[in-house]
Formats: sequence, structure tokens, C-alpha cells
Amino acid sequence: MNKTVFVLADCNNFYVSCERVFDPSLENKPVVVLSNNDGCVVSRSNEAKSLGIPMGAPYHKYKQVIKNNDVAVFSSNYQFYGDMSERVMDSLKIMNNSLEVYSIDEAFIRLKNPKNLKIFNKILTTRENIHKWTGIPMSFGIAHTKTLSKIANHVAKKKTNVGVFDIRQDNVCDKLIKKMPVEDIWGISVNWGRRLRSLGISTIHDLKKSNPGFIKKNLGVVLERVVYELNGVPCLDLEELSPKKNIMSSKSFGKPIEDLNHIEEALASYASRACEKLRSQKSKCKGIYVFIKTNSFQPHRPQYRNGLSFEFELPTSDTRVIVAKAKEIMKIIYRKGFSFHKCGIILLDLVPENYKQSHFFADNDNDDQEEFMSLVDNLNKSMGPKTLFYLSQGVNKEWQMRSNNRSKRYTTKWSDILEVN
Repeated sequence: MNKTVFVLADCNNFYVSCERVFDPSLENKPVVVLSNNDGCVVSRSNEAKSLGIPMGAPYHKYKQVIKNNDVAVFSSNYQFYGDMSERVMDSLKIMNNSLEVYSIDEAFIRLKNPKNLKIFNKILTTRENIHKWTGIPMSFGIAHTKTLSKIANHVAKKKTNVGVFDIRQDNVCDKLIKKMPVEDIWGISVNWGRRLRSLGISTIHDLKKSNPGFIKKNLGVVLERVVYELNGVPCLDLEELSPKKNIMSSKSFGKPIEDLNHIEEALASYASRACEKLRSQKSKCKGIYVFIKTNSFQPHRPQYRNGLSFEFELPTSDTRVIVAKAKEIMKIIYRKGFSFHKCGIILLDLVPENYKQSHFFADNDNDDQEEFMSLVDNLNKSMGPKTLFYLSQGVNKEWQMRSNNRSKRYTTKWSDILEVN
């Protein structure tokens, strides 16, 4: 009987790969992509890795290394990356509908009753097709469990030329994991590794050969499942994407902000984005929490932080209602004389959009609200993000995050579509 097979599909150096799709001159050159406000390195090409630039490296500390080695630097372009991710995931769904999107650049695929001789070639073909359709290079790890597919994917990325590795044979698996530290297992933190080593378990192979009952007794059921997974017994299935119970939208300002009007503009923008996410998962919120804070990493400056929540009479997903109330709350918690670093909003206690609990005095129970918001969402989806936006979000946006090196939004903004002369 053929066992279930899990495949982990992972985009290689995803943000960098996205930039290279529309700028082929970046191929074989060192490239880094920075986090929000151009703070830290969050994606590196292999050439940048070879220069010793670590993941999460503060940009200002490695600025000289980057300059000396002519490293191409990009600010994060999340709309572009998100759209490219959707294209990759849609391409993977052509291969198999049993798909769990694990992150922006990773997905688990489950294959039932696969023919062993054909699966490797099938995945090779899928990899080639996705690169042809999207331009994104990928790695694939094949195994009988999700935990082992993570290990197989790591090998596919680091130690093969074809980008695909099959770890289903026990002798192949055992040879590979005998010297791999236990911390290389998906979900095993440094603290977990320390506890395992105190029990004489230092490699993945050691954990595989451990008694599941002993592990459960000393470390709990989660680690017991890992032992079974390492032995080819699936304990983790694909997870369905369930609606979030709360949605937060918050970013650091591009520079310290004191003016209340600028803070309200930022808050309106964050609230608007949160409401888009709320409606996209077909939900409404019962309440909101608004907060503001100074930079705790600058203790020499006056410090202040505060937040306040509000419960609506009836659940809503209307951006106008939520933004208006969020601004009222901000006026209450704002204090003069402080340079603020960040503000944000959390949409609380989410319920399905068809949730109805009307009462006589409610003034936001109106079908016209939903029709209007649907119109705005459809226009922004067809014509590009922020084609329609609220004046309360501001125009000049002095609070906006630093993104001095952001590339064009090639796939999500009409004016940024690539021109070929």
C-alpha cells in the first residue's frame, strides 16, 4: 500500500527572486532586501550570503560592506511580493488541490497514493513550469511526513543541483540525519534543543531512535509527535486556513512624529488596511483597540504609551465607521510633548459577515454600508490598491515608512507596468 506523501515547496530567496524577475541584470550579483523602514536585511541572494551578511543584520552596521561590494539594496515591496506569492501558489494548485499555504513563500502539498517512480519526475516538471510561468526558483522536499519534508527541502536547496530531494527511503534518511543537530528540526528551538541534549539526544537521528513514551513523559506530547514524524508516521496533516479572530495593522513611522494630524492620517491608513483584510475573510468586528507609543529603544527621550478599546453596538466592517471611532480614541490617548514612534489598531472579536443581532436603537445596521464597501473593494481590486482611498488617510504622508530603495510595483500598479522598448 502506498503511503501518503508530503511535499514542501519553498521559494528560494523569495524577495530577492521577485526583484530579479523584472530586472535580470541582478542575476549572479549580490542583492539584499530590507525590512520595514529599511531597518534590517530580510532576504539575501546567495552572493550576498557569501559576503558574510547575516539574516536580520542591521542595515547601518553592514552599510560599508554593502557599499564596498556593490551590493544591490532594495526596500521591501510587499504588494509586489504578495502578488508574486499568489501566482506561485496558484501554480502549485494546478499540481494538487491538497495545499496548505504555510507562509508567503512556502506551501505543503499532500499526495495520496502516489506512484513512487513518477513523483520525482512530476515534481521536477512542476518546478520547471513554475519557474517558466513566474520566474521564481523553488526547492521541493519529498517525504512521508511534514517534519521530514522540511529536512528534505533543506537538502534540496543546499546540496542538490536540481532543487528536489526525496527522503522517503529509510537508509537515505538515516545517513542524512545522523550528524544533523537536533535544533535543525522544524519547531525545535534552542531551549528545546538544550533540554533534549540534557537527556543525551543531540542529533536528529538520536531523537528518531528515542522511545516516544519516554519523550512524552519528559518533554510532552508535541515532542512525542515529532518522534513519530521522524519515523515516517504522519501526525501533522494539512491545516485549513481559518478566519482570524483578531486583525492588527500597525507600522513604525518613517521618522518621529509629534503632530496629531499626521498620527491620525497614519491610523486611518492602518485601519483602512485592516478593514480590507476583515472583509476579505468575510468577517465583521465587534470592537477595536487603538494604541500609540514612543520608541522604547531611545530611553533618553521622554517615554509614553497608551491604548484604549471600544465596543460597537453592532458588528461592522465599514471602514468609515471604524476610522471615525479610531480617530476619536486617538484624540483621547494622544499627549503633546512626545515624539511618537508607532501607532496601530486591532479589530477585536471577529464574527461572520452574515452575523445579525439587530436592536431598535442601532444606527449602523444598514445594508447600504456593505454595498458601498463592496464597491470600493472591487474597484481597488480591479484598478489597483488605493485607487479609491479616504481623505483622512492623507496625501503627503510625512509619517510614511522609509523605503528609499523600493522597486516598482510591476504587477499591482498600472503606472509601474514594465515597458519594453
